[in-house]
Amino acid sequence: MEPRSVPFKLLGKVDGIICKIEVFILSWGIIAMAVNTIANVFGRYVFHQSIYFSEELNEFLIVIITFMGLGYATRKGIHIRMSAIYDALPKKMRKILMILITIMTATMMAILTWYAVEYVAKVASRGRVTPALQVPLYLTYIWVVIGLALATLQYLLTALRNLNLAEEEIYVSYLEVDSYEDPETAAAVARFVEKEEGAAK
Repeated sequence: MEPRSVPFKLLGKVDGIICKIEVFILSWGIIAMAVNTIANVFGRYVFHQSIYFSEELNEFLIVIITFMGLGYATRKGIHIRMSAIYDALPKKMRKILMILITIMTATMMAILTWYAVEYVAKVASRGRVTPALQVPLYLTYIWVVIGLALATLQYLLTALRNLNLAEEEIYVSYLEVDSYEDPETAAAVARFVEKEEGAAK
């Protein structure tokens, strides 16, 4: 997609920066989890001594990866969708429905973000720490807030992107066009076209 065709350019630039941060966190989070797990197994079976904080660190990393991945998956339009009714509608109706779906989902994500903020504030006020690493427990849950907030932003951007009803494309995220295609159907269509072309010759 050419840059000139993208509306809300400032939002797009901010979104691009957030995307790079997400990719960095997700990549290094997965690497850290793998290294931590391998090191723990190595320590247990070679030195007969597990890393005492290994399980706790992995739990912390799982929370980060899960909720940072939420915003990333929404940005790439790769979240699970139930689209039987949606696919049967005319294109303009699908676009309107996409706007409604993304606004409703953004609202739900915003509500969950609010509840998550309240919960994190409650945990922080109690001063609880993790058993092994002795770090404040709220630092684990704060990633839930960040992930839900980023998902809220992505759904709002998707709604904004689809507001131009004169534009043919339907967007499942700020930049990703709805191009769902069942692989089996695509293969069947390709075989049919190939057969027809062969018959024409």
